[in-house]
Amino acid sequence: MSYKIGIDVGGTFTDFLLVDADGTSEVFKVPTTPADPSIGVFRGLEAMAAAKSVELTQFLARVRTIVHGTTITTNAVLTGRGAKTGFLTTKGFRDALNLRRGLKEEQYETKYAPPTPLVPRRLIQVVEERVDCEGKELAPLNEEDLKNAVAKFKEEQIQSLGISFLFSFFNSEHEQQAARYIEQELPGVYISASSDILPQIRLYERCSTVALNAFVGPILKNYLESLLSKLGSVGFNGTLLIMQSNGGVMAPESTIRFAANTLLSGPAGAPAAGVYHGRAHDLSNIITVDMGGTSFDACLIKNGEATITTEASIARHRLATPVIDIHTIGAGGGSIAWIDTGGMLQVGPQSAGADPGPVCYGLGGEEPTVTDADLLLGYLEPGYFHGGQMKLDYEKATRIMEEKIAKPLGISVIDAAYGIYRVINSKMAAGLSEISVGRGYDPREFALMVAGGAGPIHAGMIANELDIPMIIVPRGSSVFCASGMVMSDLRHDYVRTCTSAVDGVDVNHLNSLLGQMEKEARETLASENIRPEQIVINYSADLRYEGQFNEVEVSINGKLKPEDINTLVADFDKKHDTLFGYALAGTPAEIINLRLSARGITEKPETPKAVWCGENPEAAFKKERKAYFNGSFTDVPVYDGLLMGYGNQVSGPAIIEEPTTTIIVTPEFELVCDRFNNYVLYPKGADLDELINKLKTVG
Repeated sequence: MSYKIGIDVGGTFTDFLLVDADGTSEVFKVPTTPADPSIGVFRGLEAMAAAKSVELTQFLARVRTIVHGTTITTNAVLTGRGAKTGFLTTKGFRDALNLRRGLKEEQYETKYAPPTPLVPRRLIQVVEERVDCEGKELAPLNEEDLKNAVAKFKEEQIQSLGISFLFSFFNSEHEQQAARYIEQELPGVYISASSDILPQIRLYERCSTVALNAFVGPILKNYLESLLSKLGSVGFNGTLLIMQSNGGVMAPESTIRFAANTLLSGPAGAPAAGVYHGRAHDLSNIITVDMGGTSFDACLIKNGEATITTEASIARHRLATPVIDIHTIGAGGGSIAWIDTGGMLQVGPQSAGADPGPVCYGLGGEEPTVTDADLLLGYLEPGYFHGGQMKLDYEKATRIMEEKIAKPLGISVIDAAYGIYRVINSKMAAGLSEISVGRGYDPREFALMVAGGAGPIHAGMIANELDIPMIIVPRGSSVFCASGMVMSDLRHDYVRTCTSAVDGVDVNHLNSLLGQMEKEARETLASENIRPEQIVINYSADLRYEGQFNEVEVSINGKLKPEDINTLVADFDKKHDTLFGYALAGTPAEIINLRLSARGITEKPETPKAVWCGENPEAAFKKERKAYFNGSFTDVPVYDGLLMGYGNQVSGPAIIEEPTTTIIVTPEFELVCDRFNNYVLYPKGADLDELINKLKTVG
């Protein structure tokens, strides 16, 4: 029996999805080990081997593919603990990186300081060189300046170096010349050149992305080389793939080179899983939410495609490579409840994380969290958390809740817990409004795909606030991102700047640039063992009206012909109207960038269809317990999710327990298990088939 494994290293737990050749999947979770995430990874692999009653070496010999989402680079930026990084740029532009755009994110906060620079000014060196805005050399690279800069970098003992020269995206010769010299003089130093990482217009965004790549590159390189060595030493000879921020995966060799592509690696698996599970009901308009221990990640999927953005930021540093547009807020099971100076109850964004964790974990936590509130409200069973592997301390959670929240507010412990529950739900509903209503979409026209260990506990209340008519909780939702990684294709994105007015544009030049990118893409995928028939190429262009600053990405159907330009402009007008509520048809437009996305289609696991189990869930009934609904405790039925099957129906209020998550069916909802044993919640009195058909017809 062969296996494929998805691994998502989160802030609190490391999640694993084990899929065998028949498509049968199993869920595993272990606490994350922040000091060295590979420790948690191997603990999970050992748990899987034990479940199969074999030694780790025997188990890994059967594993064909491991897809790994990592927070290594994310944490390095958030904590400021990346590599000691130098930066080389064109003379006269030394401060372009740290001046950023010169704008304050908080306009009315007079003391709002800029972020700590990734590269301090003393480590930014300049060389005389110049290429003009058409790529013509105006001044050669000054070799004496380059030698002096390298001498400074040697003196400072840098570990990594970013290179970004003015207009290098039109002519990369000076950057490549500098990189070759530095490789000889500073062996072992990790080098990132903008003409390799992001050859596109906009100086700050390009410099920032290159600096991020250099800052995290050595950290990721060391981690992946160590992980590959450890896996090889215990019998793994399959393929290791790394999740990227754009929703695709790539080989470790490419990952090490383009380290910045993993800065939002973990959450990027969720949209792929959302699309996959939505197909069970032919639904293509979905909002995915993943609530773990630390964060709440939400993504809107329209017509089966997640939105891609090139305007992401991490720790307030701009990242201009393509990433899935995921909205993240500090709202998880470990989010800490506190009272502000005005006496108002607040929840998050601070989190108790994996260590010490919520109070009820009994690991030393002394601050009340969302998980503690869920326990006190009866939504969690003290003796069944994590499938019974962890016992929750109800008494200590009660004491801390009373001491830190209830007494200061002059309310009961239960009112304090329910207040926390409502506050966190409101924060998450507001987050969903940002990615739906805030972008012109009606959340009532989408299904809510809920994941994460804590997500299904809160889904009903979130859906009620936004009138979302249908909730899908996939089986194994607690490892949603890990499951998405197993289903992801290899993906590489390329960009070339080609500023030109649409009128009179040189179509042959555009096609030449597209051809260059396609050649590079096919060679890269071939090096990752992707056959030509597995490759899918998509082209697009960034357009804007003359005088505008921001562009809109528009798809291109293959190589361009002169008559296609009018269609391209018409598509641009239409998309501009959709995004911004107006279009300026007839106004001169210009093409700024050409883009290419190359996918290497991977084999997807088939989900076995379940056998009809009937509507009555009696076989899964465990007991009744008191839980808090509609202002008071009431006895509600509790079901074993592992014993529920296709066709089983439950009317809220009810609780369904799985080893790694709990589904709360609020009084307003019915629940049914679909043909893939996923849980579908919908309002009482509604016809589910009619509801699904209505959601299908939304354009």
